[in-house]
Amino acid sequence: MMSLPPARRFDWSNLAIRVASATVLVPAVLGAVWFADYPGLSWLFLVLVAVAVALLAIEWGAMTAPHAPIRVSTALTVAILAGAFLAHSGHMPLAWGAAALGALAAALVARGVAERPTNAAFGVIYLAIPVICLVWLRWMPEGRQWTVLLFVVAWAADIAAFAVGSALKGPKLWPKFSPNKTWSGFIGGLIAAAGAGVAMAAFSDIVLSLQAGALIGLVGGLATMAGDLWESMLKRRFGVKDSGDLIPGHGGLLDRVDGLMFAAVVLAAARLINHLGWAN
Repeated sequence: MMSLPPARRFDWSNLAIRVASATVLVPAVLGAVWFADYPGLSWLFLVLVAVAVALLAIEWGAMTAPHAPIRVSTALTVAILAGAFLAHSGHMPLAWGAAALGALAAALVARGVAERPTNAAFGVIYLAIPVICLVWLRWMPEGRQWTVLLFVVAWAADIAAFAVGSALKGPKLWPKFSPNKTWSGFIGGLIAAAGAGVAMAAFSDIVLSLQAGALIGLVGGLATMAGDLWESMLKRRFGVKDSGDLIPGHGGLLDRVDGLMFAAVVLAAARLINHLGWAN
């Protein structure tokens, strides 16, 4: 059997652009997460979420309904933010119900203006689930620490997968949908994510054993790369290279947070298990 060709050569110029973008974005995100516990500053995190939802909805509308992107993206934004604000208020059953109803409403809004109205409904579900999980995670006890853990694990997996895969190359992971991802990057990302989980358990005030930190990091890293591959498949389906061009070196916001979205669901599940008494 013919072996798969290695991934393309390491792109140092792209790495420089990525680092510059991260220098701006990372402090803003972590600042909103960290200072939301301070009196009068809880709005910071909600503003971050609201802006991200609006931008993601715009990208989804442009990608799936190019003839009526504003109409579709508006429907997505309203539906997802309804779920997010209900989750912030502690009404989780209502938040999930709002997401389900919002998906149905988005499909109805997209009828006649989108080739497949179900893409609007799927967009609500695809974006609302991780958003609601993220909001719930942030406002749980130890929410600041767990949310930082989420970002650290996802970023570690993403950065290590890109760097290790670009440097070592080797066989490709899933060339049909993502021709530049390699098995070396996949393994490097998992190791980095597990290490990030251990580091958070060891050096932060989060209540986790080292073993639990490693396991959460490993599963979170796996979810991060699964989310990245899933979005690559979606982009191939819709015939686009990037979800947008918002972030230099990364493409659209969805290109940047696709893995984080899957990781948010996994970390929320881990937090729920931890809240019930595991890994304390």
